[in-house]
Amino acid sequence: MRHDDRAPSQLRPVTLEPGVSPYAEGSCLAIFGRTRVLCTASVQENVPRWMRGKGKGWVTAEYGMLPRATHTRGRREAAAGKQSGRTQEIQRLIGRSLRAVIDLEMLGERQIVLDCDVLQADGGTRTTSITGAWVALRLACNGLLAAGLIKEDPVHDQAAAISCGIVGGEALLDLDYAEDSTAQTDANFVLAGSGGLIEAQASAEDRPMAFDDFNALVTLAQKGCAELFALQKAVVG
Repeated sequence: MRHDDRAPSQLRPVTLEPGVSPYAEGSCLAIFGRTRVLCTASVQENVPRWMRGKGKGWVTAEYGMLPRATHTRGRREAAAGKQSGRTQEIQRLIGRSLRAVIDLEMLGERQIVLDCDVLQADGGTRTTSITGAWVALRLACNGLLAAGLIKEDPVHDQAAAISCGIVGGEALLDLDYAEDSTAQTDANFVLAGSGGLIEAQASAEDRPMAFDDFNALVTLAQKGCAELFALQKAVVG
């Protein structure tokens, strides 16, 4: 058993609470254990300049952590005058992941901005963000369909993400910070509801990862994301 009494293949308690932000076209509070991320989707009736006149839309993301999302206060990146490399990498990952499951031509010349704000961090903030952002995106597109602004549903698949790792020689699902910080190998997987792989990030800390270990992590990710897909479907109706 793990330090929190979970089995190796067990998710932390997960909650996806839709509609928590009344002003956003779509929103979800995603909770994985003690990690909490507020995800909102904002529909804008324009696209970036470089996309104008192409007859299709765009989905992008912004990610950030509140100063006391962690045990000690982190300085706001706005106060520092620039985003960290980690922040830029994560928000690009979120955007890529969600663009993989939406038809941008069906969206029309409009942009959906996904904001993922970490309220509390205990490992897996990027995977929590992706899983919650899909719910927010789905709800925003539901609103566009209901208003008659688009004729066809542009969201053609689900997207969810989960972390896995080798800790103490054992493959574990959904690492919290204590596990992630001591992992010999850690990985993040973004999967599609149809069964495909959207993106995988994996790295070995002290020695190369065996392919058998990687395959074990893939199997764990498939199990975990299957549970997340079911939760997503339950909250969006």
